[in-house]
Amino acid sequence: MRLNRFEIRRQALHIFIGVSLVFLLKTGILDSFRVFIMIIFGLMLSLLSKKIRIPGIYQMLVFFDRKEAVKNFPGKGVVSFMAGSLLVLQLFSTEIAYASIMVLTFGDSFSHIFGRHLRKIKNPLNGIKSLEGNIIGGFAGFLGAMLFVSPLSAFLGSFGAMVAEAVELKMNDKIVDDNIIVPLAAGTIMYLIFLFL
Repeated sequence: MRLNRFEIRRQALHIFIGVSLVFLLKTGILDSFRVFIMIIFGLMLSLLSKKIRIPGIYQMLVFFDRKEAVKNFPGKGVVSFMAGSLLVLQLFSTEIAYASIMVLTFGDSFSHIFGRHLRKIKNPLNGIKSLEGNIIGGFAGFLGAMLFVSPLSAFLGSFGAMVAEAVELKMNDKIVDDNIIVPLAAGTIMYLIFLFL
């Protein structure tokens, strides 16, 4: 099956944002407060982009965002990625937070890319997603998380997050974005391993 260039582009941006975020956090250029300010700025820019085609911003949105997101919530992926990252930065130790962001960065991206194109075995938890995508995503997230936590924590956190990603969690009849679910699930599992093992 042929790879969808648009999805590859979206996931490449996802990986770029995640790696850049962890690098900027590790070097002290960013901190939780600055990430929070970036989220507020992103939300304001999103609201403005619904009304006005801001030169440069609009072209980036069309290039990276799905059509429904450009119309309903421009920049939703980036804003939710930063929100999920901020949550784990506030809830967990630095190492677990960085590992959780790596699971989101690599696990979520690889599960989307490969899940979309392999789709041989449907995930029993979600008929839309593929089991192969979740397994490849779990392995990619594991490799990224291992930079910050033990192999056991990275493995269980990443594969646990991919299971959580496959389950559609709803609030007010809307599906909770996996950019929120994945890092929270990964961080929670890694934190529990740290506490009990």
